[in-house]
Amino acid sequence: MHRTGGEPPLLRLEDICIKFGFVEALKSVNLDINRQEVVAIVGDNGAGKSTLVKIIAGFLQPGFGHIYLNGEEVTIPSIRAADRMGIASVFQGQEFCDNLNVAANLFLGKEVNIGGVRDDEEMNSRARSVLKTLSSAIRVGSPIASLSTGQRQTVAIARTLLNDPQLILLDEPTAALSVMQTAEVLSYIKRLRSEGRTVVMVCHDLPDVFAVSDRIVVIRQGRISGVHRTVETSYEEIIAEIAGVATEHEYEEITESPKYGNMVRERKLIDRTMSAALDRNAKGYWAGNE
Repeated sequence: MHRTGGEPPLLRLEDICIKFGFVEALKSVNLDINRQEVVAIVGDNGAGKSTLVKIIAGFLQPGFGHIYLNGEEVTIPSIRAADRMGIASVFQGQEFCDNLNVAANLFLGKEVNIGGVRDDEEMNSRARSVLKTLSSAIRVGSPIASLSTGQRQTVAIARTLLNDPQLILLDEPTAALSVMQTAEVLSYIKRLRSEGRTVVMVCHDLPDVFAVSDRIVVIRQGRISGVHRTVETSYEEIIAEIAGVATEHEYEEITESPKYGNMVRERKLIDRTMSAALDRNAKGYWAGNE
């Protein structure tokens, strides 16, 4: 989707393999990531989800395979190199300096200097601008230590926007968040897509995946077992692929599980809270309001 004519995908992975000792973590992975879409990568623990994202981010190097960015073959030797290529990433446990404010944390290690002097005014201005892009109500002068877990995640996402990336990689962006915080982060992800960016997210929570993704990639035991357009699949189909379900009886057990019913109800709650979060931000609670 989001392709025109003979335009190559934004990112193409061909035969990506990686081993840790004698363990094959990824086995001949082939995947296209298109422009202006949200792709969710799902799978059981140890399936290879985060490993795949870390290869795209430059954190890990594949043992074999080819990576193409905008149709050109590339190597991504480091996270810094990925950043220069327009690939930004947010991993779990993002570190902040609790003694600094939001703006200072956004520019940590990338401070704006004029004549050797740090330009706080310019950094504050750019911080407001990037947070306003997300419709975030976070104030740039707030101490980072005063923010909730969800707000800190928002700052981590905002930090990726400073270099105007094409592709943003998110590893479990809604983990350990409340329903409202989750809804806000998911609404920010939708906003990133509406601005023309592509988001690849690892996520274990299927209601979040179905709420925001355009395509779902299922990884099982180091291989891609399925790629689905979200509007054309279901919880049952995705769970079955994650679990490696092979029989009709096993498939029926999925739909009869109380866990499945809980996911359906949670998805409806997320949709309502996402709408509430968007409505609240639309009323003018911008990051620039001090």
